[in-house]
Amino acid sequence: MILFRSRAALAATLLSTALVTACSAAGTPSDTTESLERSAPAQVRLPSPHTVFDYQLGGAYPPNSKVRAVSRDREAKPAKGLYNICYVNAFQSQPGEAINWWKKHHSNLLLKDDHGRLIVDKDWEEPLLDISTSAKRQALMNIVGPWIDGCAAAHYDAVEPDNLDSYERSEGKLTRQHAIAFAQLLAARAHQRHLAIAQKNGADLLPQRTRIGFDFAVVEECGQYKECSEYSDAYHARIFDIEYVKKNFTAACRAWGKKLSITLRDREVSPAGADGYVYESC
Repeated sequence: MILFRSRAALAATLLSTALVTACSAAGTPSDTTESLERSAPAQVRLPSPHTVFDYQLGGAYPPNSKVRAVSRDREAKPAKGLYNICYVNAFQSQPGEAINWWKKHHSNLLLKDDHGRLIVDKDWEEPLLDISTSAKRQALMNIVGPWIDGCAAAHYDAVEPDNLDSYERSEGKLTRQHAIAFAQLLAARAHQRHLAIAQKNGADLLPQRTRIGFDFAVVEECGQYKECSEYSDAYHARIFDIEYVKKNFTAACRAWGKKLSITLRDREVSPAGADGYVYESC
């Protein structure tokens, strides 16, 4: 799931990515032969288990005094003195004007159906990126890779690549193996830049976490979907869970509040002071 992003952040995205070029060539899936140039994550800083967390994708604001970790859009500055996670939409386009940028500059990297129409995540109006071949994955890394580099340059501690599970919305054009292959490239790039990398949702890929290189998890509504146990077992309680419904938050806190970081947010992840803003932690 991708969450709301402000017009200002979108504008910044367009400005920064307009300087990036990528090329693509036809190819076939070759997941076992792609060059990853992995670096050992010895200098990667992991988040502490059961850390009070704030999810600030809709706009950065000063977190309350209990918060020790925060996730912000990659165009925002990290929060001083906290564990900072950099949000990157790595498997889908941003909505709005960002879609036009992709169409203009990299239409061949947007996933299309048999009739040439874009395949779109209808919940968020986001076209899926085409990760179906090694050549296209490498071309996408020419775009997404510099975003990860930017997170490191801004002194984030970790990166959160969203929409790992986009293959489930691809009308059969993408597979789990495509997602794994691209996630491996993302993890290698993050580790090369001394960033930890979070698995964002995608419980079905938990058995592949070591193969991919994920270090911890940022999950949405593991309480609602009864997945907290799976994530906790996989990542030794290094889990940031965001719930969007009060009753689910309460139940998750009751079951997991002494072990995991559970946060309640409004679905628009509004900044503090905005209409609809909701934040609680346990």
